[in-house]
Amino acid sequence: MTHPQELQNLLLAVANGQLAPQVAFEQLKNLPFQEVDNFAKIDNHRQLRTGFPEFIWGQDKTPEQIIKIMQAMGDRTSLIMATRIEPEVYRQLQPKIRDLKYYPVAKICAKIQSEKMPSYPGTISILTAGTADLPVAEEAAVTSELCGFQVQRLWDVGVAGIHRLFSHREMIQNADVLIVVAGMEGALPSVVAGMVDCPVVAVPTSVGYGANLGGIAPLLTMLNSCATGIGVVNIDNGFGAAILAGQILRTASRINNKNEV
Repeated sequence: MTHPQELQNLLLAVANGQLAPQVAFEQLKNLPFQEVDNFAKIDNHRQLRTGFPEFIWGQDKTPEQIIKIMQAMGDRTSLIMATRIEPEVYRQLQPKIRDLKYYPVAKICAKIQSEKMPSYPGTISILTAGTADLPVAEEAAVTSELCGFQVQRLWDVGVAGIHRLFSHREMIQNADVLIVVAGMEGALPSVVAGMVDCPVVAVPTSVGYGANLGGIAPLLTMLNSCATGIGVVNIDNGFGAAILAGQILRTASRINNKNEV
């Protein structure tokens, strides 16, 4: 139970005498967090606080741990999602978690729990400098889509052939928020930010030759950009970029709703 409307319905049921306080207590007592054996504590309040449920970092967890966490989440969240899931791990999860779907490029597996998933206004447009950046970009794209956002994809438009980027100028300039993913020297976000009037979330990747330094070179390029309006997330952090872009759109929607009242 993490949706505000569900919590409100529960309290109304108690107030109207339709539900005994003790029954409501049993349903509410796991809201702060829920322990899973001795290795995890599920944050059941996160969607109420932040707008997004807790997601599972799959890398470095055993398949057995991931299965137990997903099973413990049960129907308490509208979306169960795990990132950095290798195909062989998914093959172990799939028989244990019903209706679990796998996105191989993004290395995400997810189970949608509710038919009424949230849907937010605005579009997250995602660009990559090269094809090798696709795994990180797809992590951002799939995360955004599963969280209820519309996504536009534009791949392989890096500065080495900048005419490819300029041929999509209208799409880029009409974006509501942009996620720009680049390795090598990481110049693409600076170029894009100089063309648009919306926020740009820059994602450095660990793609590149030795002087790329595992993504540190593009990270520093993006942090040192002379173009304004860029926020930079950590190396290969497509998931974090998606949540940041989503929060930007959610905040804009909330402000618009306040202004209309």
